[in-house]
Amino acid sequence: MVSRLNSSEQEKIALEHQAAKLFMRWYEQQTGKPIRHLWHNRPTKPDVSCRFEGERLDLEVAHLYGSEQEAMQILQRELSDKTRQELQELEKNTAPESRLLTALNRILFNKSLKQYKTKRVWLVIRNAHPAWSKTQIQALQHCITVPSSHPFEEIWIVGDWEGKSGIVQLYP
Repeated sequence: MVSRLNSSEQEKIALEHQAAKLFMRWYEQQTGKPIRHLWHNRPTKPDVSCRFEGERLDLEVAHLYGSEQEAMQILQRELSDKTRQELQELEKNTAPESRLLTALNRILFNKSLKQYKTKRVWLVIRNAHPAWSKTQIQALQHCITVPSSHPFEEIWIVGDWEGKSGIVQLYP
């Protein structure tokens, strides 16, 4: 039985694949280690998987937005109720100069609560905010709160939406 995905689910998968491909390209360039063959997973596993050092590596993908309006503009659609609520709370309760760190820490906290049926999983965050840069993210590395308990072997961020600025390792 083949299940059909609605347009929102198809878009989510496409965004996850784009983010994973950007990450994989930069990871190979930065480390010289090949990382290949992207495929999508079911909900009990991380979003996508690939081959790395002869083994399966799972990637959980998240997108970092600064505001509800920005997310809707980038995605060109309405947001889920959960995403809308999180972004409204971020805008309302966080000073603009603290938004990047707060948004990043919120993603790290929320993702740390997830459990996966897999041996190895990395978290890949794609920065979607046009005013936030890889340099700003690097400058905040000492302030980022990675929860003590989480399922990720490594945590990375793609510095910008198009992946032009490269990647930053946040953990370990």
